[in-house]
Amino acid sequence: MKIIIINGPNLNLLGKREPEVYGSETFEDYFSKLQFKFKDVELEYFQSNIEGELISKIQETGFSYDGIVLNAAAYTHTSVGIGDAVKAVETPVIEVHISNTHQREEFRHLSYISPAASGVILGFGLKSYDLAIESFLF
Repeated sequence: MKIIIINGPNLNLLGKREPEVYGSETFEDYFSKLQFKFKDVELEYFQSNIEGELISKIQETGFSYDGIVLNAAAYTHTSVGIGDAVKAVETPVIEVHISNTHQREEFRHLSYISPAASGVILGFGLKSYDLAIESFLF
């Protein structure tokens, strides 16, 4: 099984940015834990602050991977292009958010990805990524 986690803007600042919302652990440290937990899964990780790079990575992996875990971060609420990329690929995509976006500002309630995603997991902190990976295994 081959799964990629694709993270969008500002998620490279996990551990530093708003720890009361996102926690104090870096994603790189958490990714090591995911790799240890899911030893039988080939896990990859990609992060970019650039919308076009996220779209390119979805297109690049969206026909040959078994799953995409996508946290498009702020682009979730603004990017028709990322939503269209998710619609265009064959690989199932699980949309993930660390926080419960419905408890936050109203603009975060809209997702251009959800209509095309196989599922949405939000509000469980970094554990949201575990749940998304597990969804591909069962």
